Amino acid sequence: MSPATRLETFPVAGTRPYPPRHSNFTAVFWQGLKQGIWQTTRCGACGHATFPPKPVCPHCWSADMSWAPLGSRGHLYSWTRIHAAPAIFAAESPYAVGIVDLDEGLRLACRLLENENTTWTPGMPVEMVVLSYEDGPLFAARPI
Repeated sequence: MSPATRLETFPVAGTRPYPPRHSNFTAVFWQGLKQGIWQTTRCGACGHATFPPKPVCPHCWSADMSWAPLGSRGHLYSWTRIHAAPAIFAAESPYAVGIVDLDEGLRLACRLLENENTTWTPGMPVEMVVLSYEDGPLFAARPI
């Protein structure tokens, strides 16, 4: 296995409005992300990476899965700005969310970390980062 990719971490005050579901399997991902380690599962039988991490390969149904590092860069596929947020996210609105195509060929949805100069454009290069809330991490993307 190649060295783990370390993501830049940004502290966020408060707790995650909607914490992710944890299990014995996903604990590896969330504990790693807390340390800035960006990883997923890769199938030993067919070689496909999956995201989110999975205990069984959705391509060949093998259970021969292992943890593998992910690269931190990709491109924005699509995005939107949430103004009328669900009650649990209302304090954070407006906020941007997007779909990112990682350079490894994986597509994922995440928050978009922006500043006042950010103009989101499909196809623009982005990099993954960690939002470090008081109760744990979440991943996000920001423009490069």
